[in-house]
Amino acid sequence: MEPRLVRDMLERVRTGELAVEEALEALRGLPFRDLGVATVDHHRALRQGVPEVIFGEGKTPEQIALIAQEISGAGQNVLVTRVDAAKGAAVASLLPAFRYVPLARTGTVEVAPTPKRAAGPVAVVTAGTSDVPVAEEAIETLRAVGLEAKRLYDVGVAGLHRFLHRVEELRKASAVIVVAGMEGALPSVVGGLVAAPVVAVPTAVGYGAALGGFTALFCMLTSCASGVAVVNIDSGFGAAMVVHRMLPKE
Repeated sequence: MEPRLVRDMLERVRTGELAVEEALEALRGLPFRDLGVATVDHHRALRQGVPEVIFGEGKTPEQIALIAQEISGAGQNVLVTRVDAAKGAAVASLLPAFRYVPLARTGTVEVAPTPKRAAGPVAVVTAGTSDVPVAEEAIETLRAVGLEAKRLYDVGVAGLHRFLHRVEELRKASAVIVVAGMEGALPSVVGGLVAAPVVAVPTAVGYGAALGGFTALFCMLTSCASGVAVVNIDSGFGAAMVVHRMLPKE
């Protein structure tokens, strides 16, 4: 249950529009609901400011739809990550409100508009075009938590002039997510030029010695730019959630 719903319920009790017993009945399903295949955490939005997010890999379309219906039925917006096109179409056939974003491999069910936060835009930067799907996952996650994103794509260190041309835009951002594969050098460059928080996302993009993203991960973890945070390989979602926790909630 989201804070706005709890506040609304308490206000209705205060004004007499809702009986205490009715409010107790509405709260009885908290903090979780056991669906057999999943135990849905309805208190997560109260604790973290964001409802439980569904990880789509390894789940059937029926399981995703069931969990999404439970979350949306409690008045909360739904975000599903790591959903391929075939599974996205199958979920949409079961749940017509499901909105699928192919490039990001995410899906949403919007019960109510997400309030926009006052924090300035979050810059989402990629080293190359091959990193864009991970960046788009981050952008869809930022949208789900009420944060505006600004895309700066294909500005990697192989053509550093492309990046330097955009530095002033970066300096206006409240936070920067940098997505890069291969040698993963771009977050260090960004971290040395901006004061805002920088979150680095290594991707699995690259030839053999890129080691499926581990080379970029190790490079980012040993960055000489102080204070660069690093998340897991290909985790655009994880980077956006780090930014969500960093920035003011209002």
